[in-house]
Amino acid sequence: MMNRLTRFSIAVSAVAALTVATIAEARMYRYTDENGQVVISNTIPQEATKRGYDILSKNGRVIETIDPEPTEEEIAARQAEEQRKAEQARQRELDRKLLERFSHPDEAVRAMHRKIRELEGLNQLKRGNISVIDSQLDSEQSRAADLERSGRDIPESTLEKLRRLEAQIRDIEREISSQNADIKALREQFEKDIERLEEITGKERTVPLDPDEAEK
Repeated sequence: MMNRLTRFSIAVSAVAALTVATIAEARMYRYTDENGQVVISNTIPQEATKRGYDILSKNGRVIETIDPEPTEEEIAARQAEEQRKAEQARQRELDRKLLERFSHPDEAVRAMHRKIRELEGLNQLKRGNISVIDSQLDSEQSRAADLERSGRDIPESTLEKLRRLEAQIRDIEREISSQNADIKALREQFEKDIERLEEITGKERTVPLDPDEAEK
């Protein structure tokens, strides 16, 4: 003999099955056709689904509403909005990191001055190296010229040394040029950060951007 719980479970299952079958049989669709007319039918053309539609019960009650497919303009607007939100999130993260480094625009200005002086100091050392190598080159060129005037051949070792010294000067000049580009990029990035700090802190810098002016 079935107990009450078993009989109850069977009853619930039967009711659920009957409900699903009833809904499946009663499902109707309300949509707008290509002429703008509202149609109610137990089937719906594929093209009409793109315009959105309602699923109805047998007594005409709306069970579910399916939204129209978005237009190209709506898709573009949605993508633009998502991109705008992503950019805002990225900017908030950049601002957070910037404020971790500097609490006032003047702090960023002084940090920029220190970094520029450091890089310019390295360039000055490189120029000193060029002066030393240039002096060695002048000496070797003078020695080679003396040999030519006396009608003697210039040894290959001397020629090789001349080429090596000239190559060293060119290499250092390229390093200086590259470092000057780094200094320019560094200054531009710092100036952007300083301007942003003024915006997000509401504080204006009081230290000049030019390191030479700041030292006066």
